[in-house]
This record gives sequence, C-alpha cells and structure tokens, in this order.
Amino acid sequence: MEVILQYFKEILNIFNDGIYITDREGTTLLVNTMYEQLTGLSQEVLKGRNVNTLVDEGIFDRILNPEIVSSKRPSVSVQTIHGDKRVILHGCPVLDATGEVRLVVTFARDITMISHFREQIAKQKLLIEEFSQRLEGIIKANATAPPAIFQSDVMAALMSRLGRVAGTDATILLLGETGVGKDVLARLAHEHSGRSKGIFLKIDCGSIAPNLIESELFGYAPGAFSGASAKGKAGYFEMADKGTIFLDEIGDLPLAMQTRLLRVLQDGEVTRVGTTQPRAVDVRIIAATNRDLAEDVESGKFRSDLFYRLKVAVFRIPPLRERREDIAPLAQYFLARYTGKYRRSMEIAESALVALESYRWPGNVREMQNFIQSLVVTSERPTISCVDLPPQMWEACPSELQYTMPDLERSKPLPDIMAEIEREILERALKKYGSVCKVARFFQTSRSTVFRKLRR
Repeated sequence: MEVILQYFKEILNIFNDGIYITDREGTTLLVNTMYEQLTGLSQEVLKGRNVNTLVDEGIFDRILNPEIVSSKRPSVSVQTIHGDKRVILHGCPVLDATGEVRLVVTFARDITMISHFREQIAKQKLLIEEFSQRLEGIIKANATAPPAIFQSDVMAALMSRLGRVAGTDATILLLGETGVGKDVLARLAHEHSGRSKGIFLKIDCGSIAPNLIESELFGYAPGAFSGASAKGKAGYFEMADKGTIFLDEIGDLPLAMQTRLLRVLQDGEVTRVGTTQPRAVDVRIIAATNRDLAEDVESGKFRSDLFYRLKVAVFRIPPLRERREDIAPLAQYFLARYTGKYRRSMEIAESALVALESYRWPGNVREMQNFIQSLVVTSERPTISCVDLPPQMWEACPSELQYTMPDLERSKPLPDIMAEIEREILERALKKYGSVCKVARFFQTSRSTVFRKLRR
C-alpha cells in the first residue's frame, strides 16, 4: 500500500482522461498531467484554489462539486473552459467511514472536436436539404410541360430532324415566339439523348436578378461575398453535370455572362465566384429564345462568337397560326388533361373547334392551355360550344351554321322570323353533318325535336 501511495501521482498520469480531485468544499487538491494537457491549466495554477472561484473568474462555466456533495452520487455534465474548450465531466464522490463526502474525483474528456464535427455535420445536412429542395423545385417546375402533340406536316418534319440530333451531344438552339413549346422540344431532346438518365435543368435567364445570375449559374466559393455560405454553393452547371441544361430566353443573358457561358461551351469548365480554380463540367446545352439573335448581334446586344457557337443545330418552331392542323388535337389534349384534374366530363363541339382553328392564337400553345383550363373551370355545360367562346372568337364560328340576317325593312311577325332563322340553321347543319342524329347531337337535343322543327 505504501508503494501505491508513493507512486500515486505517477499512477494518475497514466490515465488517458484528465483527473481533477477536490475536497468537499471544492478546494483543488490535484490534477494529473492529462488534465493539464487537455485544458492548458497547470497544477501550480489550480492547486489550493476553490472551483467556485474559478467559475467566478470565467475559467469554468459549470462545476459538479456542490451537486455531488449534496446528493452523494455521481454526476455527469458538459463544461466549457476559457469559453472555447469543451469537456465532458464525470464526477464521483469518495465517502468516509461515516458516509460523508470527503473528496470529489472528476474525470474530464475532451469533446471539442466531437462538438465541432457535430456542428459541421448539422450544417452539411442543412446544405444537403437546401440543395435537395432547390433541385426538387427545379425538377418539379420542369415537369409541367405537355408532351409534343401535333398533326401538321411541318411539325412532323421538325420532330424527325430533332430525333436525329437528340442522340448527339450537339448544342441545340430553339427559336420561336413565346409559348410555341420550346421547352417541350428541349425536354424531348434530353429524353432521346444518352443523358436521359441525368438531370434536366430549365433555367429562365430573364427571371434571375442581374446581381445573382453569375453565382446562380456558376456557383460561388466559401465567403465569396457578404451573406455567402461559409461552405460555398454549387451553380446550376455543376448541378447539371452529366445531364442537360436548358437556357430559356438566352437572349436576355447579360453580355458579361455570355462571355462566361462561352467558356463553358469551349472548355467545359466553370469557375465559381470568388475563386480562380476552374471546375470541369460535362453538360449538354440547349438554348432557346424568342428574339432575333442575328439582329441582336448586329446591334451589339449579343456576342457574335457565342451566337455562332450556339448555332449548331437550329430549330425554328412555327407559331400555332402557321400549323392550324395542330390546334384541334392540342385543344382535345388540354381538355382531357384539365377535365381529369378537376373531375369533370366535358367535350368540345365541332363548331367550337372550327372557331379555335380560325383564331390566330398570339400566345400560341401556352395561351390555348390557359384558355382551355379556364373553360373547364368556368363552364356550366358539358359541351363547349361557340356561345362559350370570347367575342374575339365568335367571328370564327363556322359560317355555314350562322343564320342569314332577316330583311328589317319588311314587317313580319317575330315568331315567323325566329322560325325562319331556326329552319335555316337546322338545314345548314343537316347539310354539313349529313344526318339528323349528328345534328341533334351537335345542338344537344333529341332527334324528334329536330324532325319536328324541320317539318314545320
């Protein structure tokens, strides 16, 4: 026993944990070498000092002595030393023969790095969640475009050529008015390419704030600017690596960003804001615009080198008024889509389809989509007819079903005039559709009613 007591301090120094021994009043009696290394507080500084005084001086933020002396039971807590070092304390009482606490032995283990790792993991988790939500939002927004619906020869030829180009990695430039379906073709090109299993990102170049567009497209390094994440952030091009990035309305891209985009096309590299280190990216670029880029090049609004770099596979999508054969199938598609969505049973009358085919559709497919959705939501009847159309479409209703205006110079009883108009409409409908059954279906009435009115 004497040998153990003789080498007691050396025995304490063998432990991998820091050891701190006080009496019941909290006076420091002994600390081992590991505690000194762990905390930077030496035996000479601590010996004889009361732990309560050390708390008052801000060296510790928490002690276990009063609790252990009071409860006579072990206790565990986390202690911060000098405001930055964190240790986990495991304190144990040493009782005398009467059962009173004589000493308190506290084991201390450094958890500073563990806490830092935990904080880093939490921050990384937040970044991953933010990235996932951002990506999910983009993918969800890109999943709303309709499939390619067409019957016209011009679209059939265009789609055939797109199918041939889609299998390559060639840059595609889609031209056409707003709403013609450029995003539909972009997605089809991606789905029929070798990158179909990769991500498809649609970026509206005109909707991103000018002061954010560079960091959004190319990302930024940690702390690149005020408010930037300490971990940095990947841009859209890095997010779309091994996939396709669709730059919609590329004509709205600022000249400075056009230069950066040119480097991506030429070298396959992006450089995050706040760093000079390039990062390799493997993306296929599909661009689209409703502007005349050749004219913008002439006026200095668009870089000529970027224009020619984009002008590899150019597709001009004709407006809806130039491919009227596609109007009826598109209208039927949107009708089926929105009647399913809103759980309604509806159809479009032949006369209304003729009117839709005659309308110019300045907003193209997008205008038609919103228009059909509005009809499905607001119409009270199961069949959409000419009377449901807005005034600008009335003139386009089939002329063979319109009545001849009566001669208002010659007096005639109103019932006779109405009967003549009704007969004329029914006769023209019969001539157009060829059977009373079809006429009755068109006017949403019975065959017997049509027979009776025709005989009269």
